Amino acid sequence: MAATQKKRILILGGGFGGLYAALELEKSLRNAPGVEITLVSRENYFLFTPLLHEVAASDLDVTHTVNPLRLLLKRARFFNGEVKSIDLDRRCAVVSHGAAHHRHELPYDHLLIALGSVTNFRDLPGEENAITMRSLGDAILLRNRLITLLEAADFDCAPGPRDPLLTVVVAGGGFAGVETVAAINDFFRGALKRYPNVREEMIHLALVHAGEYILPELGQELGAYARRKLAGRGVEVRTQMTVSSYRDGTVVLSDGTRIPAETLIWTAGIIPNPLLAGLPCEKDRGRIVVDSTLEVPAYPGVWAIGDCARVPEEGSGSSCPPTAQHALRQGRIAGRNIAARVNGGTTRAYVYSSIGALAAIGHRCGVARIFGVNFSGFLAWWMWRTVYLGKLPRFEKKFRVALDWTLDLVFGKDLVQFESRGEQ
Repeated sequence: MAATQKKRILILGGGFGGLYAALELEKSLRNAPGVEITLVSRENYFLFTPLLHEVAASDLDVTHTVNPLRLLLKRARFFNGEVKSIDLDRRCAVVSHGAAHHRHELPYDHLLIALGSVTNFRDLPGEENAITMRSLGDAILLRNRLITLLEAADFDCAPGPRDPLLTVVVAGGGFAGVETVAAINDFFRGALKRYPNVREEMIHLALVHAGEYILPELGQELGAYARRKLAGRGVEVRTQMTVSSYRDGTVVLSDGTRIPAETLIWTAGIIPNPLLAGLPCEKDRGRIVVDSTLEVPAYPGVWAIGDCARVPEEGSGSSCPPTAQHALRQGRIAGRNIAARVNGGTTRAYVYSSIGALAAIGHRCGVARIFGVNFSGFLAWWMWRTVYLGKLPRFEKKFRVALDWTLDLVFGKDLVQFESRGEQ
């Protein structure tokens, strides 16, 4: 009698959603030898994105916010490659890997799409000159840029006016934008004593937000508090405004204001992974429409989560926001539902009530809303660090991050650039 073919579960994406789905599947199917789990990711590590701005501002070592996927996954097979196409009718995905871009066709019985999103520049003229804050490479690039600008501004022979060198404009007043501009502000001002020719008045940071108040996820009261704190530390906050273009070292705002700046950081929007556009399933603004169990209607065995999925939010009539908090929990539910389908069990709906949200706004200060109660100041900052330290995978990384934070209190920030320019 022929051996029974293994059930093949294919997970595309190694972010919060994909990783936690794989971990849940490993746990739920640990006694099911007839199941093969494969996770495909372009990077061979899991990046803890909520701490990305701390890498850019030299609060954390570059490697301490990432975990090798091969260490996190105990049973699942890991494929380090890039997804090229998905064929829902033939039930397979094409992935490539290596310098030669070798292509492999991976068939599946169950497919979990967790490919996340990409930056949406909204056809910004000069978008190629902007820096994003979505990857480890982005954080390293920004860190190197900030140190390069400080070094250039410290010389009397620096060409042209020096003020634009230390002018940074951040587009987008959500969590990523606010935390990034606050971290850069602390970094610049903390570095002044090491750059004797750089004066505080040379530093100009501007946060541009299209909404009425920043941090809209936390409400108007905390948004107003964050704005006052940032303004008190020298950050210019412009609301109900957008960036229109960035060319020739000048940021142009929607009201016509022109800001000479060496750096524009874009955190003002995302769109689902463009790879999804060719899929025949129903979509809403590029996101795959799924039912309450996270399965794609009309395509049994196909599931989608995170930024690339439109997941209905119970009771609200809308969809879940594209946050790591939701992606992580959707990953766990998707893993349980796929395991239930494999074992002939019952799937369950994704239901999640947010406990709250937190943001760091610089200088050991934060804002938080927990169970509907607002917190601000040092307590909220301490809560922010405690919560994210607890969520960081693996004890080793928790210890290293805690040690980095402790050493930062004593010794200050490191100003070493992580780039090679060859022999000089």
